[in-house]
Amino acid sequence: MIEFSNLKLPFVVKNMAFFGLFKKEKKETLDKGLEKSKESVLSKISHAIIGKSTVDDDVLDNLEEALITSDVGVETTLRIIERIQERVKRDKYVGTDELNRILREETAELLQENNPETQPDFDAPLPCKPYVVMVVGVNGVGKTTTIGKLAYQYKAAGKKVMLGAADTFRAAAVEQLCIWGERVGVPVVKQQQGSDPASVAFDTLQSAVKNDIDVVLIDTAGRLHNKINLMNELTKIRNVMQKVVPTAPNDVMLVLDGSTGQNAFEQAKQFTRATQVSSLAVTKLDGTAKGGVVIGISDQFKIPVRYIGLGEQMTDLQVFDREEFVKSLL
Repeated sequence: MIEFSNLKLPFVVKNMAFFGLFKKEKKETLDKGLEKSKESVLSKISHAIIGKSTVDDDVLDNLEEALITSDVGVETTLRIIERIQERVKRDKYVGTDELNRILREETAELLQENNPETQPDFDAPLPCKPYVVMVVGVNGVGKTTTIGKLAYQYKAAGKKVMLGAADTFRAAAVEQLCIWGERVGVPVVKQQQGSDPASVAFDTLQSAVKNDIDVVLIDTAGRLHNKINLMNELTKIRNVMQKVVPTAPNDVMLVLDGSTGQNAFEQAKQFTRATQVSSLAVTKLDGTAKGGVVIGISDQFKIPVRYIGLGEQMTDLQVFDREEFVKSLL
């Protein structure tokens, strides 16, 4: 338990102000990153209720169409509509002016039921040491950039971080990860292009254990989700890592490009069939109107969305807060 009795009041007030400012900046980044998605969704919802004073079947049909065309996904949309129907039935009379609030509440509650655990922030205690994250996903989704941003955030939170360059096939992949390592100031374990990715992962974990590293982030080659042999390689990497750290990897994170909308659903479907994905990071949500895809992915795959990418800055990768996300989007 922390004792505050000996702290000077100005110290407490100053630090409360700091954390309040930090939280405000994160919220502003979230709002700005989802601006295009919000404009698109709210425009469609406004069209759904035009000329209506109460939420009836026509309004719900229009709302259903609005959510589906906002990339929320058919299954998730039907679940949300069903919840709103129950709410309307229970409350007897619901005006269209209340629809936005009810939509926010029911969507947030749906996501809460699917993934009740709150995602830990970067400064939270780690469940083990080293905490090993294997990052997977197709080329072009922002996988290596996400690793760099994760390294920055973990290091800023006081953790010792190491990167493993196990994407040994793409010519610029190792170089790109090394640039991120230099930028953030964390070591990168690498081998020559064309080396066995499992060998790189093995060396990375050996070095991590030797150097008392807290967090290990393993980059893997951008997998085409329909290439079974490449998926088998992910299994090989996992098995080899476990020879060094029996619990590794502690997290298999699938990175998805949110701006691709429904294509992100398909990638998630294929990857979750082929390997044991335990968390998701959805990138490139800034500048796109397809932010609704996060709600659908979070709901349908029952795998927690852990991070969302909202811009180019190091701090623009945020821990996913479902309530704040729904508030910003709707």
